[in-house]
Amino acid sequence: MVAMPEDSADTEAADTRGAAYAEADTRSAAYAELAAVGPYGVGVGHALITMVEPHPGHEYAYNRWYEDDHYYAGAMAMPWMFAGRRWVATRELQLLRRPEKSAVAEPVTTGCYLSTYWITDGRYDDHMRWTVAINRRLNHDARVYRDRTHVFTAFQDRVTTVYRDGAAGPRDVHALDHPYAGLVLEVVDAETPDARPELLEWLRTRHLPKRLAGSPAALVTVFHPTPLPGDRMTYVKQVEAVDTRLTLLWFLEADPRECWTAHFAELPETVGESGLGRVELLAPFIPTVPGTDRYVDLLR
Repeated sequence: MVAMPEDSADTEAADTRGAAYAEADTRSAAYAELAAVGPYGVGVGHALITMVEPHPGHEYAYNRWYEDDHYYAGAMAMPWMFAGRRWVATRELQLLRRPEKSAVAEPVTTGCYLSTYWITDGRYDDHMRWTVAINRRLNHDARVYRDRTHVFTAFQDRVTTVYRDGAAGPRDVHALDHPYAGLVLEVVDAETPDARPELLEWLRTRHLPKRLAGSPAALVTVFHPTPLPGDRMTYVKQVEAVDTRLTLLWFLEADPRECWTAHFAELPETVGESGLGRVELLAPFIPTVPGTDRYVDLLR
């Protein structure tokens, strides 16, 4: 039997596939090179903390988009982002927030969903390059939900963590995987950039250890915000007060509604009386139930 020559169209298609495979092999090889260098320790070096308000009437659609797509494609699938968790503030929880006049949220009840993510220490720049690129791609492919407002979105550097029980219990690296019953977001501003180190030292050595003793909070992790890159998505506003602000995450073993009055409600006054800073937001949340619309009907 005499072999017949391949059709030229088939040959061209085969050449195209071969080139695509070769290009894919080259791209795949880059992953091995990247994994072989740079920091890869186990520790919280940085965080993405983002509080968002879905527009009225879009609560269910926003939640489904975030649960089914964005939590993974826009966050957890990225290099060096190793833990994440979503939190929600029902209307009942929103009404507990303080102070009434907030430099973070206007009105203070704005921002019913909070997402928190841990990033490996020393990998902030690497992660940022990826996240800017992937979000541009998601935006181009119409996979970014528009009917929402970013109330408080910032990448943050971890400064310190204070524990209630010393060496016992989960560390901050476990905090987004441990089944904590609630979280309190606290945003504190110093009067000037030069005053922030003194505020931090007071929080770390005096205020937080005292407040944690005998409380339902197992740990508090403290961050300071960093500016977003200039090529960020335009729907995310630039971070404010990067030189004066501290962000605190209190991880609770009890529902915040059960312990708010006894352990948290007066924190703005306590911080204010120190003369070192002022609380601009104190907001309780409970964890969402992944993959569900639980609590969506309780947001308004």
